[in-house]
Amino acid sequence: RGADRDISDEEVAAIEEVAKRAGPAIENARRFREARQLADLDALTGLHNRRFFHETLAREVARAQRYERSLALIVFDIDDFKAINDKVGHLAGDAVLAQVAERVQSVVRGSDVACRVGGDEFAVILPESTLQDAEQLYRRLQFAVASRPAGAAERIHLSAGIADLGPTDDAVSFFERSDEALYRAKDAGKGQVVAANGRR
Repeated sequence: RGADRDISDEEVAAIEEVAKRAGPAIENARRFREARQLADLDALTGLHNRRFFHETLAREVARAQRYERSLALIVFDIDDFKAINDKVGHLAGDAVLAQVAERVQSVVRGSDVACRVGGDEFAVILPESTLQDAEQLYRRLQFAVASRPAGAAERIHLSAGIADLGPTDDAVSFFERSDEALYRAKDAGKGQVVAANGRR
């Protein structure tokens, strides 16, 4: 049978030549994948960055609408972060951001996508989730962040806006509704969560 025959020297040489040519291509693919992963991450916090957030949000919105699935979003920031920076300096402020990001990672689910979208503003995309799920995540985030000091900051609180995907939403309007709810939470006294539909 063909499977039992010995491989000739010519065939071995041909296989070695293919392997020799494939090696650099495989290595280049690995390097590209690593570079792409680094390009998707925020260097300071290790969370996904703004570009990755917007790409992923657009993809998740399209998927949720196509398959009629639920999708929630939470956008939050650190209350009075400018005052923290002014008090302890930007390097210490960066350490606070890194610790907050670490605590965010410790409470999000594996399916959630946690991102730093700029400055001290973060977002988490919650596939297969409702407004109530987003509110529960806010409570877990607030507890994880406020329960002990982060770097040079004694007490940290988060304000958040949450939304669930509406039938007329695209990725931009979905984010804008959540972001606008965040600003309403800050206007309401900070350390709070406000839903995009006005409920708290």
